[in-house]
Amino acid sequence: MGAVTVFLCGDVMTGRGVDQILPHPGDPRLREEYVKDAGQYVQLAETASGRVPRPVSFSYIWGDALDELTRIAPQARVVNLETSITRSHDYWPGKGIHYRMHPANVGCLTAARIDVCALANNHVLDFGHGGLLETVDTLASAGVRSAGAGRTLAEAREPAQVAIPGEGRLLVFAFGEESSGVPSSWAATDDRPGIDVLPDLSEATARGVLERIRRVKRARDIVVASIHWGSNWGYQVPAAQQRFARWLLDGDVDIVHGHSSHHVRPIELYRGKLVLYGCGDFLNDYEGISGYENFRGDLALMYFAAVEATTGRLESLRMTPMQVRSLRLNRARAADAEWLACTLDRISRPFGAHIELAADGTLVVP
Repeated sequence: MGAVTVFLCGDVMTGRGVDQILPHPGDPRLREEYVKDAGQYVQLAETASGRVPRPVSFSYIWGDALDELTRIAPQARVVNLETSITRSHDYWPGKGIHYRMHPANVGCLTAARIDVCALANNHVLDFGHGGLLETVDTLASAGVRSAGAGRTLAEAREPAQVAIPGEGRLLVFAFGEESSGVPSSWAATDDRPGIDVLPDLSEATARGVLERIRRVKRARDIVVASIHWGSNWGYQVPAAQQRFARWLLDGDVDIVHGHSSHHVRPIELYRGKLVLYGCGDFLNDYEGISGYENFRGDLALMYFAAVEATTGRLESLRMTPMQVRSLRLNRARAADAEWLACTLDRISRPFGAHIELAADGTLVVP
C-alpha cells in the first residue's frame, strides 16, 4: 500500500501548427479570420525561436517532459486533449478557430504513453460529429483511453479506467462547461454523439455527478473529475466553481482537474484533497503570438499528484516548470521557474495552498 502518483496537465493542442511538423501533416487550410494556412503558425514559432525541423519524430513535441515522466514514473498519465483527430472537413459553423490533427499522427500521444485523454472541451467537435467519432475511435485503436465524449450520453458519461497494480483503479470522468466556450448543442444525447456537458454548477448537478460515480467506484479507486471551465485569462476563480469543486470532494471525487485557461490558475487544498482550478496550456502552437504576455502563457506545469488510495487525500504535489520553444517542451529557466512559484503561491494562498520552489527547480506544496 502507498500513494498513487498521477501525472496531470492542461490543454494539449496538437492540431494546426503542431500537426504540420509531425510525420503526417493534414490539410493545412484554415477558416480563421486572419490565418488561412496552419503552416503560418510554424512560421510564427520560427520567427520567435529559430528554425523548427520538419518532419519531427512523434516524441519531439514532448521534449524534456519525457525525461521528467521517466524520472518520476507516475502510475497514470492524464491530459486534456483539445484537438479533434480527424480527416473531416466538416467545419463546425460559427466557430472562429478549429483544431484538428491527422489520425496518422496519433503516435505523438503514445510516444508520451498517455493513458487518458479528457475530451469534454470546446474543440473536440470542431469538425462535426463525424470528426468526434473518428477522434474517439483513433484513440481507442492506439490504446489510449478517453473520457467525456461518445456516441451517446451514456457513453460520454463512462469513466476512463486505468488499473493501478497493487492498488485499485484510476477513474477519470470528464465534463465540459459552457463558460469555457463549449456550445450547449455539443451535449451528447441518447441518440446523438457529443460530450458530457454540465448544465450548470449547481448542487443538484454535483449530486447527479456523484451518484454516477458511486455506481462504479470501488474501494481503493481514485476518482478524477476533469472539468473544462472558465475564461482564457485571469487568476480569479468564480465562487460557483469553488462551491462545485468542494461538493465533488465532499463526495467520492479525489482530484478536481480543471483546465481551459491559457495559463496556470490557483491550487486549492480542501480537506486534504486537491483542486487544480486551471492547469494552463501545456502544448500548443501559440509561440510568437503577442498579447497577454504578463500571464506568461508560454510557461507550463507538469503536475505530479501523489494520492493515498484509501482516503483520496493528497500526500504530495510536485510540479515541474516547462516552456514551449520551437514547438516543443523545454525545461523552464531558473528565473521562469521562480516567477511561476511566486505567482502560483500568491494566487493560491487564499485557497489554503502554499507553493515553494525546491532546490531542483520544481515547485512543491510543503
